Amino acid sequence: MDVVNIFLTDPAADKMDDFVHAGRRYTFARISREGPQRLVEGPVWAFVDWVLDDLAGLEMCRRLRSDPRTSEAHITMVLEEDDLEDRRRALKAGADDYMLGPVDRTAVLDRVMAVDPQQRQRAVGQRFEIGPLTIDMAALQARWAGKPVVLPPNEFRLMLYFAENPNRVLTREQLIAGLGKREPQIDARTVDVWIGRLRRALKSAGAGNPLRTVRTLGYVLDIP
Repeated sequence: MDVVNIFLTDPAADKMDDFVHAGRRYTFARISREGPQRLVEGPVWAFVDWVLDDLAGLEMCRRLRSDPRTSEAHITMVLEEDDLEDRRRALKAGADDYMLGPVDRTAVLDRVMAVDPQQRQRAVGQRFEIGPLTIDMAALQARWAGKPVVLPPNEFRLMLYFAENPNRVLTREQLIAGLGKREPQIDARTVDVWIGRLRRALKSAGAGNPLRTVRTLGYVLDIP
């Protein structure tokens, strides 16, 4: 099933349930100044509030445009009032359009579904490179220093999520949430099985063991 990623700076995003329509799953998540906290697959939409607690909405928009995971996102600036100058500044900062807040799940879905998300596939996702690791999204293939890393679909997605968060310790719970594994409920220890398979595939490709276990915390992909 195709996935459409909808990110909002509004904390209400944490309580918005997924929506399934015409073979697509529309998922909601809150986004912070650090960017997405889960794997980004398929079309991306971002709804950025004009005023945020820790930075300006305009700066958030600029950060999304500079982040390779969200650079091709459709960004909607959520304005507090219909001010001509605010609209101009939002578009100049990189927003595609704007709307008046506050927004709710229905308003967000109406806006997203008004444009065919299949026309906004994440172009940056065609090829992802970091250090010796290359991930080709079009071919669904990973390579380490040019040698193929043979992975089943779930471990491929896990590799991509680690690659999007290199040199960062990720807990089992973060990996489950990051991969969208919420239903049915996944036991945290299942992550250990995923990691084991991924490590064996990397070792077979001559990568050694770049996946390091941080005791009591989780795992980290060490990329020089």
